[in-house]
Amino acid sequence: MAYTSFVAVGDSFTEGLNDPPVAAAGASPGEAERYRGWADRVAERLGRLQPGFRYANLAVRGKLLDQIVEHQVPLAIGMRPDLISFCAGGNDLLRPGSDPDRMAKKLAAAVRDLRGSGAEVLLFTGVDPRDTPIMRRARGKFATFYLHIRSIADLYGCRLVDQWSMQGLRDWRAWSEDRLHMNEHGHRMVAAKVLDVLGVPGEDTWRAEWPPREEVDARAKRREDALWVREHLVPWIGRRLTGKSSGDGLAAKRPDLMPVDSGDL
Repeated sequence: MAYTSFVAVGDSFTEGLNDPPVAAAGASPGEAERYRGWADRVAERLGRLQPGFRYANLAVRGKLLDQIVEHQVPLAIGMRPDLISFCAGGNDLLRPGSDPDRMAKKLAAAVRDLRGSGAEVLLFTGVDPRDTPIMRRARGKFATFYLHIRSIADLYGCRLVDQWSMQGLRDWRAWSEDRLHMNEHGHRMVAAKVLDVLGVPGEDTWRAEWPPREEVDARAKRREDALWVREHLVPWIGRRLTGKSSGDGLAAKRPDLMPVDSGDL
């Protein structure tokens, strides 16, 4: 189908961290710092195919499932778009005591409301976390939650983007220095997968294979790991202990349904 409007709902993954934008001519410094991401890339492609296409991105980094359901989902429903993407729960699963079964019930209720608006809904599983230092110990919780998402997608007739099966995202070259957020290459692959799921032709492929990697010196690897701990892991733990979020005080980068113009994203 030809989509005329798209609203993206979620956290840092959907906001686009850490995929830097292509700075538009005349953009202010604040605008130039805005991340791009898979959702912007998908919207750009859909906009090329449909005159008058409109796009909003309500996602804010660091947000938990309950916050997204409370604040973003009603806004998305009120905009009455053709297509809504909904990806949430990753930040919850990283927290001690999180319950994937309870989370799934919350997500299912939100999906029911989203589908009730008449919109096509796009859901996501996450990437297999077995290669990620922080997340691999919670791999069982992630897998349980993602199986729930598959079931919810089937139950409510949603389209599903299964990142668990995307082998290209298992390579660190698809990720940024913080090892938690994708870089431009990762976001391009996800955008290609989304377009494939929607049945929309795109310029990239999500089945891209990486060339063989050069052997990494063990001492250099230890230095990289130590730098990552100091610059990324310690601040992340500090925010968890103090109850702070990387998204505190931040607003959605594109809070209203607006036309997608050339060079806009």
